[in-house]
Amino acid sequence: MPTLDLKRDETSRGPTTANAGRAPSRRASSLRAAALAALVTTVTVCAGDAVARSFPFGPKTRSVNDLGNQFVPFHAHLWDLLHGRAHGGLLLNWQSGYGTAFLPDLGTYLGSPFSLIVGLFPREDIDLAVYVITVLKMAAAAAAMTRLLLTLHRGTGRSWAAAVLGASYGLCGWSVIEASYNTMWLDGLIAFPLLCLVGEWARAGRRPVLGPVLVALAWTANFYTVYMATLGAALVLVLRLLLDERTGARDRVRVLVRAAATTLLGIGLAAPVLLPVFLGAKHAYPGWSREFEPSGWSDVLARTLPATYSFSTPAMFLGTGTLLLACALLFHRGVPRRERRWWTALAVLVALSMHWGPTHLTWHIFATPNGSPYRQTFVLAGIMVIAAWVCVAHTWPDRRALLAGTGILAVVGLGAAASDLVTGWTYPLFLAGLAGAGTALVLAKRQRHVVVAALLLAGSLAGQAAATTAYADRQRLGRLDDYPAWSRDHGERAGAVARADGWPRYRTDPGREQITGNDPLLLGGEGGGYYSSHTPDVLTRTMAALGAGWTSRGRNLQSLDNPVTDAIFSVGARIHSARGTEPRGTEPRVTRAAEVLPLVTVRPRGPELGYGDSPLHNQERLLGARVYGEPVNGVCPAGTDVFLWAPDHTGTVRLGDGEPVQMRGGLPKRRAPLTPLGTSKGARSVIVFGKDGPPRHWSAGCLDRGRLATAVAALKATGAVSVDVRDSGVRAELPPGSTGTAVLAAPRIAGWSCNGRPAEQHLGLVAVPLDGGTTVVDCSFRPPGLRAGTAIGGAAALLLVLSAVLPASRARSRTCARRRKATKTSPVQNPLVAPGA
Repeated sequence: MPTLDLKRDETSRGPTTANAGRAPSRRASSLRAAALAALVTTVTVCAGDAVARSFPFGPKTRSVNDLGNQFVPFHAHLWDLLHGRAHGGLLLNWQSGYGTAFLPDLGTYLGSPFSLIVGLFPREDIDLAVYVITVLKMAAAAAAMTRLLLTLHRGTGRSWAAAVLGASYGLCGWSVIEASYNTMWLDGLIAFPLLCLVGEWARAGRRPVLGPVLVALAWTANFYTVYMATLGAALVLVLRLLLDERTGARDRVRVLVRAAATTLLGIGLAAPVLLPVFLGAKHAYPGWSREFEPSGWSDVLARTLPATYSFSTPAMFLGTGTLLLACALLFHRGVPRRERRWWTALAVLVALSMHWGPTHLTWHIFATPNGSPYRQTFVLAGIMVIAAWVCVAHTWPDRRALLAGTGILAVVGLGAAASDLVTGWTYPLFLAGLAGAGTALVLAKRQRHVVVAALLLAGSLAGQAAATTAYADRQRLGRLDDYPAWSRDHGERAGAVARADGWPRYRTDPGREQITGNDPLLLGGEGGGYYSSHTPDVLTRTMAALGAGWTSRGRNLQSLDNPVTDAIFSVGARIHSARGTEPRGTEPRVTRAAEVLPLVTVRPRGPELGYGDSPLHNQERLLGARVYGEPVNGVCPAGTDVFLWAPDHTGTVRLGDGEPVQMRGGLPKRRAPLTPLGTSKGARSVIVFGKDGPPRHWSAGCLDRGRLATAVAALKATGAVSVDVRDSGVRAELPPGSTGTAVLAAPRIAGWSCNGRPAEQHLGLVAVPLDGGTTVVDCSFRPPGLRAGTAIGGAAALLLVLSAVLPASRARSRTCARRRKATKTSPVQNPLVAPGA
């Protein structure tokens, strides 16, 4: 019986029975290594969060910036969809922004298969569900990288080292510092090693079906970071082809064509999601744009070390052991010269490309991102990990190579000393990790010390990564906006919304006193608040004209607490929760409208209207009636509601001796809304600004509730007599003889069609002209790009099926032809003559 030589190099294998018998053993070893990498990653991340006392291991929230403001609420909405509780479907979200497209958000934030895990948790544990998804993605990335490493080089007897290096990829600084609160970015971390595997399959001409399917899943999960992963995987494939001296130029071209076809076919399969995502971004309100400014090199070097934090520099921490091996590769004489030179060159070139304007734009789809400008850092981390594996896969590096690698790391450490990002923990952790990793690599050459070497290498990585995770957790809370995990306050507000909800007869707004920018998704209801990368331009401009406030330069729209807009958008109930001056835990209260308009109303014929500068007059135009008066000598008549318009004002303001109201302006980043100050009591109700005094430009309006009630009654009398709301559309019946314009209380975003033709717009809302004979308005919503994407996806699926069926059919035909030929040419045996006679 053949025995397994643990020291046998992969180059010695051949098509023997012994090697065939080893295949299951190698597969099992690879799976064990991948599982070990996932385990090390999971334990380390959780340990770091526990040290920082971060959720779910302590009282400190982990929901900072877009994690709490976008990702958690969107996952909550996905939970509602999975359990049949959402208002809307995959195409249209009725709960946010008075009706917005959902497919672009689904493809941007929820496209990963991991997102479905959220449905397994109770809804009140939504923060825990997102945390589990985040850690599982990191673990999956580590496992996928380990599998890739063992595919690139078998590294017989060193699979444990592949597991540690795979874990260092899952625990890289980009992962635990930046992507940990941008959950969908982690799909790119997973995709890079998987797409490299697809490249290996293209080299071998294997798995023509699984390859495109894997590409499609990756691009559906998060096209943004997966685009970067695709570029990185392409670089790795090209380098692998250059290093393969057995492959001629023609064969290399053939492999590249096969890989490109596989990628394009996979992207085609994902087109039903990708095209709506791209067009959703095209129709979004313009974000913030800026010129790229590369970081200083001392800061760049500092970010390779443990326990550093910065928002605008590349988080290149990988663990000192991985960096040591990557730096030692060039000097490792046990690795073929071309291989060590080319892998080192690729890592250096990718690192330099991150700091040059044209290549920076190429990495980021030709637009400098609004936020961290080094989002492609994970690709460099992956290439560095591969280089580190090449350093040990052939044979363990000798002392000469390790000393040279240590020298390079010493230069890195000295160069980082000038950076302000270095902390008191950075160098102790760096030196301890270097000592542990160096000792491990020396001991690894001796078979009897392998276990100690493995523990040292894994332990030094885990210690540094856990400390870096904990440090980042604490730094984020001090530098970024934060949002509480689900608590009793959330439950009380959600309960109040659920009890008041009357959809689709009327909308229930969860309130201006928001917890996040997406409270309608998190707490329920159907409000005006909405925050997404795909916030439609028409929605922002319409709500801004009506007096809505915003943050994030117009992409984070806030609910507008105003009786006129509530009437226009059929808001029948509104939740009011504690303001900043009130004690936390105050019971939320519900205010209800006396009369609620149907979702479809009719406006009389008239000249085409447009919005002006005053939100008060704009509201009156959309309502079709005059309901505001102007203050006389700075005072509104007694009994009228006072509203202040000062969009750039930051500070407090009060009406007479009433409670002060906080306003947060600061255009263009923040915009204060049209703010209710209370009911006027006459001469005593003067508008009083805080210590900073009044802003340069402001105005006030006096809302007459009687006039508003008259206007609502008039619109209700001519409005729809019945409204049927579907997941992606509305059908309304109008009184006979209706003329003018039917208006749906939803923004006229791209994708609406009514009565068989593209919908028109009335002051930013969906509109249908009436001719007196139309009694039914039937509107449906289909996101732009869905039809074309579905056609492309169908064509790609057909090509995929043909690519799988035709080769198999041809192979069977060739086999049958050979058998027929063999039958015809074989001699006929005489039955009377014994064989061999």
